[in-house]
Amino acid sequence: MSSSFFTQTLDFVTQYSFYSGCVTFILGIIGNAINILVFSQLKLFRGNRCAFYLILESISNFLFHFVFMTLTIFTSIYGDDGTAHFPIWCKLRYMLGPTFAVITYYMICFTTIDQYFSTHCRYNFRQICTINIILGSFFDIQPLVGCVISNEIYLQYTSFLYYPVLIGLLPIVITLFFSLLAYRNVRRIVRRQLPIVRRRLDRQMTAMIVIRVIFFICLVLPYNICRIYVTIYPISRD
Repeated sequence: MSSSFFTQTLDFVTQYSFYSGCVTFILGIIGNAINILVFSQLKLFRGNRCAFYLILESISNFLFHFVFMTLTIFTSIYGDDGTAHFPIWCKLRYMLGPTFAVITYYMICFTTIDQYFSTHCRYNFRQICTINIILGSFFDIQPLVGCVISNEIYLQYTSFLYYPVLIGLLPIVITLFFSLLAYRNVRRIVRRQLPIVRRRLDRQMTAMIVIRVIFFICLVLPYNICRIYVTIYPISRD
């Protein structure tokens, strides 16, 4: 193939990255800001654990879009991401990126798990899932700061655990499994003696969570397949 073809392809990819980044940035900021306001201000959602997890997810997404999508846009415009001029940012970006990603992915997992337990027909199951248990499930997985991964152990961790498992197959399996169980619970909720407002809220929250999980799987699965493929079959630089 001629060099002009590769040049045109590179120009197209650059333009696509810039404009799609702008659209994603605008929609992401507006959408997550609306989610935060709705779930935090409406009395209907106060005290609701699913709403709490959705607020945390929206905050994480908001910060990710504000920090990293802004960086992508400025890089497309000026051709510089600022790491050469601000060493502290060079180190923080590799810590903040995985942190926001893990928070977002596992807030979705916690939402589906909590919705399953909160809609269960048995009272003791509805009392199992509390915020204290969820907070206790967090453990310290901090990445090493730096612009280049030089530690072989951490490199193996990112290649075979972080990408394919922690933000790959595990969140997909958890969200799919518990969203289906929550949907099954809601189908049976008519038999339970609950106030109409509570039953309607459970159905609405479950429907919203199931739709969120569908989009989550459709958008995340291709990226994870690509990451696993690259890990198994590394691309040669030659």
